[in-house]
Amino acid sequence: MKTTELKIEGMTCASCVRRVENALSQVRGVSEANVNFATERASVTHGVDIDADSLSKAVSAAGYSAKPLHANDSEHHHHGGGEDHSAHLAMESEEQQRSQRLNLIVAVILTVPAVALSMAWPMRPEWANWLLFALATPVVFWNGRQFFQITWKAAKHGAATMDTLIAMGAGAAWAYSTYALLTYRGMSQSEHVYFETGAVISTLILLGRYLESRSKKRMSGAIQKLMGLAPKTATVIHEGGHEMEMPIETLKVGDRLRARPGEKIAVDGVVVEGESYVDESMLTGEPVPVKKSVGDTVTGATVNTNGALIYEARRVGNDTALAQIVRMVERAQGSKAPVQKLADRVSAIFVPIVILIAFGTFVYYRMALGASWDASLLPAVAVLVIACPCALGLATPTAIMVGTGRGAELGVLIKDGTALEHAGAIKTVLLDKTGTITKGRPSLTDFVVLDGSEEGKFASWVAGAEVPSEHPVAKAIVDGIRAKGFEPGKVERFKANGGSGVEAIVGGNAVLVGTRRLMTDWALEIKPEVEQHMQKLEREGKTAMLFAVDGVVSGIVAVADEVGEHSAKAIRELRKLGLLPVMVTGDNRATAEAVAKQVGIDTAEAQVLPSEKAAIVVKHQASGPVAMVGDGVNDAPALAQADLGIAIGGGTDVAMETAGVTLLGNDLRGVATAIRLARATLSTIRWNLVWAFGYNVVMIPLAMTGKLNPMWAAGAMALSSISVILNSLRLRRFR
Repeated sequence: MKTTELKIEGMTCASCVRRVENALSQVRGVSEANVNFATERASVTHGVDIDADSLSKAVSAAGYSAKPLHANDSEHHHHGGGEDHSAHLAMESEEQQRSQRLNLIVAVILTVPAVALSMAWPMRPEWANWLLFALATPVVFWNGRQFFQITWKAAKHGAATMDTLIAMGAGAAWAYSTYALLTYRGMSQSEHVYFETGAVISTLILLGRYLESRSKKRMSGAIQKLMGLAPKTATVIHEGGHEMEMPIETLKVGDRLRARPGEKIAVDGVVVEGESYVDESMLTGEPVPVKKSVGDTVTGATVNTNGALIYEARRVGNDTALAQIVRMVERAQGSKAPVQKLADRVSAIFVPIVILIAFGTFVYYRMALGASWDASLLPAVAVLVIACPCALGLATPTAIMVGTGRGAELGVLIKDGTALEHAGAIKTVLLDKTGTITKGRPSLTDFVVLDGSEEGKFASWVAGAEVPSEHPVAKAIVDGIRAKGFEPGKVERFKANGGSGVEAIVGGNAVLVGTRRLMTDWALEIKPEVEQHMQKLEREGKTAMLFAVDGVVSGIVAVADEVGEHSAKAIRELRKLGLLPVMVTGDNRATAEAVAKQVGIDTAEAQVLPSEKAAIVVKHQASGPVAMVGDGVNDAPALAQADLGIAIGGGTDVAMETAGVTLLGNDLRGVATAIRLARATLSTIRWNLVWAFGYNVVMIPLAMTGKLNPMWAAGAMALSSISVILNSLRLRRFR
């Protein structure tokens, strides 16, 4: 399966969304199609034998047009491919706005004198009504031609859209006025002429669409800001030391690049020469520059501050961290939250129902009340014009678009609308200890050999047993023993026992290093004085382990991982939000409780094996929705099991792919930020939906009773959509 992103053109209201989704879903091989009205994009999951052209044709057959965006099945492999395409779309959007602006200006120039003439001269001679005809006709049928064009396209496919209502309303006012102009004579003719109504309806809707378009552009500012971080060129070092400034899209994996002081790192790579401090705040939000030297990784779009660096490109084009972040934000902004399903269902049947209500209104006034054609027509036109499914369609996606965009600016990447909705409902937050609450850089603190035996040979055996392991604790033990001046022994056989330790043959000796459980599994005796020493180290917050050689427990090795500088504050922020923080660790209870106490956590799940983390999540889900915060490969199952997985930015790609939220930095306070942002976004969605439903529930009956004339109705309809967008834009001020 693969996913293709499409830019959809021609959608004018929420009812269009369902038609485009249905058209795409009917293509053989498509498993899922999601269309977002606010972003005008479709995300289609389908088999590998379907191309973008097939999908575009299906959309065209439904009366709309579609263009493929950069996607994971596209040809945009060079750096900037997606950005260049987005820039092209931005240029098209600018041209569209210029066209909208010009169209609106012409409509206003013609409509204003028509309204002035109508209001200032109620009983006009015939020539004045012909002048109104001349002013209003181009506004209704030229400036407002899109309403009739889209109505005709939809009608050919047996459908009706928002434009159907506008075209019927403005067209009915113009048609009846033209009939009166040709039928009635003298001063009484003016009583039946409503040309200004059709012109005002068209002009106000055009104004609303133009303001809506401008507001949508503001909503996409987060992506434009992210794409603007990437430099345009890079200094490439060719063979022989020759340097040349090259466009960033020409870079290849393996290129050697130079970053001078003050310059941006062009792509993701590894430092091969030099030493400097790199400002990563634009991606992680952490203001302190990070020291970089040979062997360290650097990320594209970060800034080299003082020294000179030479680095080798490792990830270029759409594989860079920045490109992946941009794609993730785009997908999040184009996603749907479950709460939107109700609005989509209502929007799908909204327009036909409104047409029936308008027709019923006309019949009631004409037949039941015996009103004139004029008195019957005006409330029916008002019903057509006042109804607004657009506000329903924009209520959820605009808030998601702004909320996820603001999150990206704060270093919080929200995967999609579902993750956003889950984040707002969280009751319990499980936090992995190593690398999440602590810095994830443990160091050796104690190496105790029992019975006063020679330290050197035991240190060599223990280090040798830990060398093949990739666990951070193993690395800390090896580095600590080397710092003591001892080298690891030669490893002949090695086996890792997940969560409990390692066993190996080193220099012909059988060596075990690990927990009490590992020693018990091998039926080895742990003497009382050894247990007491272990407990003392654990009360100090250290991770204490035993080592045994040739079947005898021979000593204790302990490491400590410093608590993150912001961890305690992060826990306080979670508590302020009414959340229960719980620490999860493989350490024994004494060590776990000591670390938990340092940061203000009351509940700790200790001695949890990596394979048991998902079960711990299930246990806490009995009390409500659970978020799991982690950074390692062994956290992935728990992240997937949780209602919301949150991956710390310094973690593994596996953890980030599984998580619903990714923190770009290593600051644990981002967890509270993500949940606060989710709650603020969901609150905005709820208010948007209340307004959108409430507006239609109140205004349609008002129009039916004749309390609103069509011109006021058109103004109210235009403002209803804009108000939803402006309310969503308030999220840009979220801190």
